[in-house]
Amino acid sequence: MISGAAAMWKALPLAQRRMILLLLAAIGLANIAQPYPDLAPLQHGPTVALILIAPWLLRHWPLPTSAIACIWLFLLLHTLGARWIYSYVPYDDWARAISGHDLSGLFGMKRNGYDRLVHFAFGALLTLPIAEVAHRYGTSRWRWSLTFAFTAIGLGSALYEIFEWLLTIIAAGDTADYYNGQQGDVWDAQKDMAVAQIGATIAVIALLRRKG
Repeated sequence: MISGAAAMWKALPLAQRRMILLLLAAIGLANIAQPYPDLAPLQHGPTVALILIAPWLLRHWPLPTSAIACIWLFLLLHTLGARWIYSYVPYDDWARAISGHDLSGLFGMKRNGYDRLVHFAFGALLTLPIAEVAHRYGTSRWRWSLTFAFTAIGLGSALYEIFEWLLTIIAAGDTADYYNGQQGDVWDAQKDMAVAQIGATIAVIALLRRKG
């Protein structure tokens, strides 16, 4: 079994193996002096599970490195946000340390906007991998594959918001509120889905222009 796993690992392109290892290292760093240890498993667990099965998945359903890079970038953004459960990513502190100004004041934001960035990245970065899967393994033409990816982003966003709603019902007290990251915005779910779809729209236009 170990030898089989090692063979699957070695069969991956070197760039993809490096991305997997770097992502695993990023998760490790994100959990050093973890400020929200009770929520860390919920935030990072799915990513770790994906890393563990990634060699098997890519051995049976290989994807180009460009598509894997898009997934990798999205998961890095998620890993950064997961350390501070999204609502408390200290980007204003980082911006003040570099420039003396904060981003919230510059853009007139009244809430932590990192989760919006990641929802946008969900659409912008995952459109290509989803389209590649549909094109390669669903035997769809490229334009239909992009259409499928665009709608899949919308479905994925909606299902995730439903998951958050169910978590709020099941989990008790602050745990659900912290995980959801709603920050008092009653339209949070709708805005999250909207920015994901905007990201997907930009990605579809860019991919259409690239491949004609």
